[in-house]
Amino acid sequence: MLDAFAKVVSQADARGEYISPAQLDALSAMIADGNKRMDAVNRITSNASAIVANAARSLFSEQPQLVAPGGNAYTSRRMAACLRDMEIILRYVTYATFAGDASVLEDRCLNGLRETYLALGTPGASVAIGVNKMKEAAIAIANDSSGITRGDCSSLMSEISGYFDKAAAAVA
Repeated sequence: MLDAFAKVVSQADARGEYISPAQLDALSAMIADGNKRMDAVNRITSNASAIVANAARSLFSEQPQLVAPGGNAYTSRRMAACLRDMEIILRYVTYATFAGDASVLEDRCLNGLRETYLALGTPGASVAIGVNKMKEAAIAIANDSSGITRGDCSSLMSEISGYFDKAAAAVA
């Protein structure tokens, strides 16, 4: 996993070039928005249990067959596994947000996840809906402007949204 800084250095080194002014400007902007990034990660992390529980509750109310006998989340063991997986996806989204780079999410969470779900008979489309429900809640919490660093957060919210979209696409 490379953070945004290490990634720029690695790319420049591979090309045998100096870091470009455009790359320096982009990193400078990331530093300037660092407090907003940390505020967003802190808010999502602080509300992770509620985000996962509410997303699961909403998913299961829309798709009751998942928790009915024979459903993929039927029995407490399967339900716990479902909640665990949702929590892991959310946790890796926060890592990607903090690093400003999706590679940790892709490499350590999403790589092979669809195949695992297929092998287990888990409906990927339902998982994707659950991920989107977490996205809605996390964005609402992270984008609440009370008590956080002031400024435009639209770019950061778009970035966070993109991480959830990657996760949803990886399991669908």
